Amino acid sequence: MTRVLVVDDHPVFRDGLAALLASLPEMEVAAVASDGPEALATLAGVSVDVVLMDLNLMTVSGVDVTAEITARPNPPAVLVVTMVDDDDTVVAALRAGAKGYVLNGATGDEIAAAVRTVAGGGAVFGAGVAAHVLALNAGKGFAPEPLQLDGLTEREREVLALIAEGSSNPQIARMLGLTVKTVQNYVSRILDKLQVADRTQAALRVRNGCHDR
Repeated sequence: MTRVLVVDDHPVFRDGLAALLASLPEMEVAAVASDGPEALATLAGVSVDVVLMDLNLMTVSGVDVTAEITARPNPPAVLVVTMVDDDDTVVAALRAGAKGYVLNGATGDEIAAAVRTVAGGGAVFGAGVAAHVLALNAGKGFAPEPLQLDGLTEREREVLALIAEGSSNPQIARMLGLTVKTVQNYVSRILDKLQVADRTQAALRVRNGCHDR
């Protein structure tokens, strides 16, 4: 069961997100918060796996709240909610430790898939900030050695290429004509074969010159 904290200062949108997540059998809305201080206070007493964070909070900014959350021992994954996918605020949130972002116009399936991805240790980001994310992670020492791709099937290579471009699982599913569940299975096998922890590290390996023998 994935426990989620929804942080948003707009009650209609906050309640809508909470209702969406609560409708999924594998997710539980542990709490909701209307601003940064309330979110931080909630986390002091409630255990959650994912924080769904609005960036445009009225009191403390979502970026600052994200930084405070991720600085804690064993923090939950932070998935930010944003209007656009390529502005400086999104990059700042990722730099602060967010595991990815979802657009507030995303479908319920896309939001649910994003929550599942970050809960599982992955990252969710679009092509608009993919280069920034890869650069940030390279600066944290994640730049790996070149990697052989012999063990990947042709379909797995297609999925990996789309991951490297910053595509989410629902986007990959639409582009390849697959179900989201099938894409999730491909991603799991790819991460296992490449021996990396998450999508970001897999993408970084591709960008750092993966080659076939």
